[in-house]
Amino acid sequence: MKQLENRVAIITGSTKGIGRAIAREFVREGAKVVITSSRRENVEAAVREFPDGSAFGHVCDVSSYASVEELVEAAVRRFGAIDCFINNAGISDPFTSVCDSDPEVWARVIDTNLKGTYNGSRAAARYFLSSGRRGKIINMAGSGTDKGSNTPFISAYGSTKAAIARFTFAMAEEYRKTNLSVMLLHPGLVRTEINSPEHPTPELQKQLGTFNVILDIFAQSPERAASYAVKMASPWSDGKTGLYLSALDGKRKKMMLLSYPFRKLLNRIDRQTY
Repeated sequence: MKQLENRVAIITGSTKGIGRAIAREFVREGAKVVITSSRRENVEAAVREFPDGSAFGHVCDVSSYASVEELVEAAVRRFGAIDCFINNAGISDPFTSVCDSDPEVWARVIDTNLKGTYNGSRAAARYFLSSGRRGKIINMAGSGTDKGSNTPFISAYGSTKAAIARFTFAMAEEYRKTNLSVMLLHPGLVRTEINSPEHPTPELQKQLGTFNVILDIFAQSPERAASYAVKMASPWSDGKTGLYLSALDGKRKKMMLLSYPFRKLLNRIDRQTY
């Protein structure tokens, strides 16, 4: 039997990148998925990639609680219930210093990443608690989450990921004695549109050489993070909460650093943008 047979998952920001990889892996493991984005054309294009009946698309602005609540209601109408909500939608600020940053852009990152995670978690939790259904909420960590993970020049993004970790563990404690599992997943470093800007800022251009080497060393396929998401959504996490899994933990980082010279020599560095 597949790990997620007959389960239903909402994955925000799932038309590309890590979210799309998670959605694909969930479907392979027997789940039905709700694909979301704030852009209708992206949702429609993404849904066409999935087998008939396995995916449902819904346009959602995660910074709006009403929009996220409507997303949950639409998913329940379509599939009868939901079992997992993954707060994956996220954006980053341009690579720039605080004084040179645009306050409106900085605020937009907070609204999408942090407020969006709150909105998704609240809407999903209210559904799970009112229905009595066992529910899994998976929030996404990132640069800024772990101790020593400073994020110069992307202060908004790093701040949201630090705050999301604190929010996740706080919520896990609040609902520890309920049918909720609230968890945190660090997808590691993946080449996506967030870290592959078409028009790098002057500050990023200065740092581009070092930045690209870091990507070459540590960037991974999103499928690795997707496999961790499947594990967290599966019966493996039943009765557990406050869990934190990382697709790029210390052991994995060491292995990738040691293997880098050989991967470079053999031209086996994946530079695909997902």
